[in-house]
Amino acid sequence: MKHLPKHLRPRWRYLGVGIESWPDADVDRAAFQRDLWYAAGNLLGDPGSADVDLTVYGFRFEDGRGDAVVRVRRREVERGRAALACLSEVGGAPVRVTVRGTAGTVRACEERYIRRPPEPTDERTVAFEDADRDAVVRGSRADVRVDGGFAGATDYDFE
Repeated sequence: MKHLPKHLRPRWRYLGVGIESWPDADVDRAAFQRDLWYAAGNLLGDPGSADVDLTVYGFRFEDGRGDAVVRVRRREVERGRAALACLSEVGGAPVRVTVRGTAGTVRACEERYIRRPPEPTDERTVAFEDADRDAVVRGSRADVRVDGGFAGATDYDFE
C-alpha cells in the first residue's frame, strides 16, 4: 500500500501538558488517555472529538506531578486545549491540567515544555488548623495531610 502524498497527510501539533494532583495519587497513561477521550467526547460530541483526535504520546507522573505530550490535529488546537481544560479527574484522582505550550514536533515540544528542572519537593511538619501535621511542600504550596486525605494550602495558611 502506498503512502499518501505529503500534501494529503494529516498535520499535527503537540501540546506540552503539566499535570498536578495529590502526592498519593496514582495516575497512569491509560487512565489519562481514557479520561481525556471522555472529556473531549462530552465537550465536543463524537464527531468533534474524532476531528480533534487527541492522543497521548509521552507521559510521566510521579509524586503528585507529571507531564504529557498530547497530539492534536493542526486546525483543532483550540478545541483540544478546551477538552484538556475540562479534565478535572483521572482515574478517580482530582488533577490540575495546564497546557504549557504548542509545538510542531514531539521533539520540540519535549525540549521546550517538558524537560524542565522539577520543582523541589520537601516533606515537613507544619502548623495547620491548630495542630502539627505532615505536609508535602512545593514552592509556596503545600499538601497538608488531614483526616482521610490532603488539603491544599499556601504559605499564608500554615506556619
